Amino acid sequence: MSLIEQPATFSGQSASIRGDAGKRTRAQERLALFRETPAATVRRWVVGTAWALRPKRIGNLLPLARVSAGHLVGHGRSLPDPAKLGPQSEIAGLATDLSPAVLMEAYRRGLFPHGHLGPPKWVCPPTRAVVELNRFHISSRLRALMRQGRYRVTFDTDFEHVIAACAAPRRRWLNLTWITPPIMRAYARLFDEGHVHSFEVWNADGELVGGGYGVAVGRVFVIESQFFRESNASKIGFAVLAWHLAKWGFLLADNKWLTDATGRSGFHEIPRAAYLDRLARGAGEEPRPGRWETEADSRAVAGWRAGAGGEPGT
Repeated sequence: MSLIEQPATFSGQSASIRGDAGKRTRAQERLALFRETPAATVRRWVVGTAWALRPKRIGNLLPLARVSAGHLVGHGRSLPDPAKLGPQSEIAGLATDLSPAVLMEAYRRGLFPHGHLGPPKWVCPPTRAVVELNRFHISSRLRALMRQGRYRVTFDTDFEHVIAACAAPRRRWLNLTWITPPIMRAYARLFDEGHVHSFEVWNADGELVGGGYGVAVGRVFVIESQFFRESNASKIGFAVLAWHLAKWGFLLADNKWLTDATGRSGFHEIPRAAYLDRLARGAGEEPRPGRWETEADSRAVAGWRAGAGGEPGT
């Protein structure tokens, strides 16, 4: 999921104190977390098929068949150009190569991998839900909760458990997820290269209760998924992240699709062409290379009023 608060039912214990994970290497930890049981795979295919056949989604079957046929005959092996998509089309090709270089080039073109069944598809929706960081909105209720200081937010501390929790079954759609083990491994490689960043939200007991991850593409941050185990935890975490993105010189956060929750935070839809133009203008070197660390806690961020003279860091 993107910026949609959804309760995760992930049952594994998080590495709430990173030192406890010293008993196993990061590679071993990923091997244990980045997997899907046969039963979960069957559930994903069953629910995914039902999802694809919904009236609002069935229109994607013909474009999917077209790009699949093109891939088979060798015409769809290179990265597609989203500018050539039809006005209402969003599937541009099959994402069979998820190597770091190809994946980052896809993001620079406005593409991202998505899909519940079969190989991931290169997707670029007709509209994108974005927010200019100087227009990000924090509700009064959330500010009050942040001022209590009940949660601690960190960056790039526990990526493995964050993406595993994002991939966990959701109450609404059982086990319908596009975050499959190959996707998890692909984004882990991007995390190792410093392109993917996670945020973690910890409660007073040191438990991981919310978080999310995304991709830094120049001065644009593309949100991939979030989860929460305590109400509003991921909202607090993303508000802290938004403060830092604004302070570090990022221009835009991209949630891909608009939801009620994102709309209340200041996200709005722009046409694909406008998004690609904004992405190109924000291209170039990432303003914050390497691992990220927090420079302000939730209490400090609660006083930030974007666009009203309250610049981050002042």
